[in-house]
This record gives sequence, structure tokens and C-alpha cells, in this order.
Amino acid sequence: MKAWTGYAALLLLGAALDITVRLFPADLLVWLPWEFSWPEYLATALTLGWFFRGLKVLPKAQHPPLWRSFCFVAGVASFWIVLQTRIDYYAQHMFFVHRAAHFVLHHFGAFFIALGMSGPLLWAGMPGFLKPVIASRPVQATLAFLQNPVTAPFLFVGLLYFWLIPQIHTRVMLDANLYELMNWTMAVNGVMFWSLILDSRAKPPARLSHLMRALLILVIELPQMVLGAILSLTEHDIYPVYMICGRVLDMTALNDQHYGGLIIWLPGTLTSFAAMIVVLVTMRMNEEKAEREAA
Repeated sequence: MKAWTGYAALLLLGAALDITVRLFPADLLVWLPWEFSWPEYLATALTLGWFFRGLKVLPKAQHPPLWRSFCFVAGVASFWIVLQTRIDYYAQHMFFVHRAAHFVLHHFGAFFIALGMSGPLLWAGMPGFLKPVIASRPVQATLAFLQNPVTAPFLFVGLLYFWLIPQIHTRVMLDANLYELMNWTMAVNGVMFWSLILDSRAKPPARLSHLMRALLILVIELPQMVLGAILSLTEHDIYPVYMICGRVLDMTALNDQHYGGLIIWLPGTLTSFAAMIVVLVTMRMNEEKAEREAA
């Protein structure tokens, strides 16, 4: 009964936010939605709700370390910030802000969510009727496909390139439904890929060995550097759609594009470097654990 009361409260809060955004758009606080989205609100609210309910349901011995919980909450919060605050407005009118938002969805925020290792908490906190759905063969087959060592890096790099094809990007930025689809695919793919790479367990039960994880990090790094270099060094405007939408900051089209390319190039490379460090540390910790168990 308490659980359903909590869901009702989340729905009421969402309705209140929706009405507030519609009726008082000029008086919104900075953390409130710029354009309220029910799917994005429910994804955020339910994820955090199941997370904190899982903390109550599971014994403390099964809780992840505090720093992992902090990483998970920070990652989910970062998704909310770039998707449901005024940052999203700027992302629709400035290419470099758009790239910064996608860096959060595809790298930074997804990286922290994966680092949180909070799957058991979410499983414990979600309602019972959803668990058979998540455990069903179609859902598990989809997850296995998304985290296959061949398809995972291909999708990670492929989606980044696909949504930046000039003709497709122009269409997406002028179509609200395609724009939302683009954001969802980047966020989900980011979480799937980094969860595969940053799994703290050895294989098995982890899907990949530490060597394979390191290899996949190298596979995705070079194409990102190439794309970022192209965008940051090209001397003509590849995305005139932002002139159509109207740039809201005093910046030339080339400067906007160059800054966007640098965001793909440099922070993306740093994220791969951080992931490599995590994989190496995890590998060493698992080796020490295996040595203690053998002794």
C-alpha cells in the first residue's frame, strides 16, 4: 500500500510540474523543466524511487559502497539537468551546448550511472509485476545484443556519427519527436556501454574479460577523436540548421562548431582514459581477491 501511495505522489508531482511549466513559463526556477516531458520525468522519478526503496528493502550488507550510490544519483541527476532544465533550450539553439549535453548523456552521466553498480538496488525496489518482464527472454536478448562485444562499440560510435550526419541532424533539430528519440538513444546506449565496461566483477559473471574491456575502450576512442578533429578544424559551417533555429549566444557559426568538435575530441578522450584506469584497477582488485581465495 505504501508503495502505491508513493507512485501516486510521483504522478501528482509530475502533474504539478506539467501545469506549472505550461502556466508560468517565465517564472520557473532554474532546476525546473524548460519543456516538461512525462517520459523523461517518469524515467528519472521511478529510477530514483526504486533506488531509495531498494536501500530500505535490502540489508545493509548488500548495499553498494556510499561512493557508488553517490555516483549513481549524480549520474541520474545529470540526465535530468541536461534534458529538463534550460540547458535543453540552449542545446536546441547552440551546437556546442548540444554537444555538451550529449557528452553528459553518452559519457559523463552514463559513466557515473554505470560506476554506481546499483542494479541489485533497482531490482529490489521495483514492483514485483515488472520483474518477470525484465527477466523475460525478449528483454534479456535485447540487453545481450546491446552489450555484445561486437555490437556495443559499433552502436556507441555509430550512434554518435549517425545523429551528426548533416542532413539527419537538420531534420532532427526541426522535429521534436526525433529530437527526443535522439536523446533517448544516446542516454540508453551510453548506460549500456559503460555498464559493460565498468562492471567491477570478473568474468564470469561479468560479460567481458578485463582485456576485452580495455580493447573496446581503444576501439571507441580513435573514431571519436577523428570526428572531433574534423568538426573543430573544418573551415565551413556544416550545420546551418542552428542559423535557422537562431543562435541565442553571440557566437559565430564556425566558433560554435569548433567548440562542439573540441567537446567531442577532448572530454571524450579523457572519459576513455578514466575508463581504462577503472578497468586496470578493477582487474588488479579481482586478481588479489582470487589470490586470497586460493590461499
